[in-house]
Amino acid sequence: MNTPAPPSTPAPPRRPGLRDFYENPAVPVASGTPRSLRQARMLARALETPGTTAAPRATAATVLDIGCGDGTAAATAAPLLPGHRIVGVDWSQDALRRARARLPYAIRGELTGTGLPFKNGSVDAVLFSEVVEHLVDPDSALEEIRRVLRPGGHLMLSTPNLAAWYNRGLLLAGVQPVFSEVSLRAIHGRPGREVVGHLRLYTARALREFVAAAGFEVVRLEGAPFHGVPRPLRALDRLACARPSLASILLLHARKTGPVRRIRPKEGNGS
Repeated sequence: MNTPAPPSTPAPPRRPGLRDFYENPAVPVASGTPRSLRQARMLARALETPGTTAAPRATAATVLDIGCGDGTAAATAAPLLPGHRIVGVDWSQDALRRARARLPYAIRGELTGTGLPFKNGSVDAVLFSEVVEHLVDPDSALEEIRRVLRPGGHLMLSTPNLAAWYNRGLLLAGVQPVFSEVSLRAIHGRPGREVVGHLRLYTARALREFVAAAGFEVVRLEGAPFHGVPRPLRALDRLACARPSLASILLLHARKTGPVRRIRPKEGNGS
């Protein structure tokens, strides 16, 4: 006698992961124009682009916009970087589809796994705008960026400031700081409506130390305003940019230096 097989239990639905989150077209992939313009001006000065106070650069530079999103930041920077080749790089196919409408070059790449599709020392500068706060492994990301940069190559990194002027007040009041998130599904305990997937946040001091430990020389740190600040407070937010440790957004310019020096922990003497 054949016993009928028990009915199979359907597999539970797959829960969306971090990659699914960033492939969602509803997730914001662009930041404010003021930050992009300030960052582009910093890079233009670094590359000695014609039109700045520095002498013009003899050859065109290759600039990667890693985590280019929809290409808005690179397209904003392009007029300030004439003659240079800007390549957008992102892991999100949806973001790349939108970026290709704004950029002549937009390719898929990632900072972990297979890495960036560029040779060692083949890139002159990297724009790394509002990306590092989304990463599970930012250390490996900077290692990969350092690999593709030529000696002396420029890193232009921007990220929200954990110690922004309003966050200091919010913490004193027991409120979750702006930019910080405890969930990928909803905002809890802080102002704001959009979930953007921030995993790590930096103060000005922490960002300097983190970048220096990865083998870069910090050249300059500036502040930029945040487009999400309520309109009545925007003038104050712009004033805070004069002191980067209080600004909404941190803009860091660093250069690739020599070999990274690994600090070995001291061994105990057994006493």
